[in-house]
Parts: sequence; C-alpha cells; structure tokens
Amino acid sequence: MGMSVFLKLIDFILFVFFLVIAVAAPLIDAQTCLPLTFFPDFLINLKRWYGHHYGDYLIIEKPHFFVGLVWLELLFQWPLALLNLYAFLASKSWFNTTCLIYGASVLTSMVAILAELLGSGKASDDLLMMYSPFLGLGMLCILRGLIQNSSKISGSRPKSSRIPALARKKKA
Repeated sequence: MGMSVFLKLIDFILFVFFLVIAVAAPLIDAQTCLPLTFFPDFLINLKRWYGHHYGDYLIIEKPHFFVGLVWLELLFQWPLALLNLYAFLASKSWFNTTCLIYGASVLTSMVAILAELLGSGKASDDLLMMYSPFLGLGMLCILRGLIQNSSKISGSRPKSSRIPALARKKKA
C-alpha cells in the first residue's frame, strides 16, 4: 500500500511538470531560438521580465550551447513530455520507458546548464533556484522509469517452487 501511494505522489508531481513543459516550451522557451515575430508581445515581455528580474544571462545572452539545449528541448524533450501526458492519462504500459528517456535527457541538459551557472560566478541564488527543480525533475523521471507497478512486478517473477522440482528430477 505504501508503494502505491508513493507512485501516485510521483505521478502527480510529474503530471504537473509535464503540463508546465507542454505549455512553456513552445510559448516561452522557443523564443530563444525562433524569430520573435512568431510570438505575441505579452509572451515576449514576460520572458524579458523573467530574464532581467532573475538575472538569467543565458536567456539574455543566448550562448550557443544554451540555444542548442533549447533545440533539444523543443525537438526531443517537448514531444516526450506530451507523450508522457498521454501515456499517463491513457494508462499506457510504455509510460515508464518514456519517463526514463525523458529523465535522462533532462538530467543531462540540466547538469550542463547548472555547471555553467555555478562555474561562471554570474548566477544569483534566485537563478539557481529557478533551474534546480528541473534537475530534480530529471532524477524523478528516471526514478519513475525504473519503478514498475507492483502488479507488474509480482506477475513477472518466476515461480521458485518449480526450480527445486526440476533439480530433484535431474538428480533422480
């Protein structure tokens, strides 16, 4: 019963994160690498406010590695987030697999971003607090991808009682 509650809590947290990503990636993050003429002024102003308010020099300066990671997010991670939303809502058996793939990709991206932020000496504590939850998201997705539902685990185990019976037949 405890594991079931734990899984439901993880799934709820991931569902909320996937919803945020489903909206934010194409409307906010995409402004990093697509022409601003594609976006309404209020979204452009929102991103500019965020960049200046939190001192997010990655958003403002757009270094090449960061633009590349945003492309990775838009072309790979965002579709996976949408698939994870669908898999969660439709109870698809492949949810764990897509969660694991998503988590590995996000964790890798976030390690690169956080290494830059920490190594540059430019990042404020507030800015680090804005990016850090996504490192946790990556780790939580990996964890969720590795945890099978308890009914699947118990149904896939071989019956141990058959092994001694086979061993006795070979000895006889």
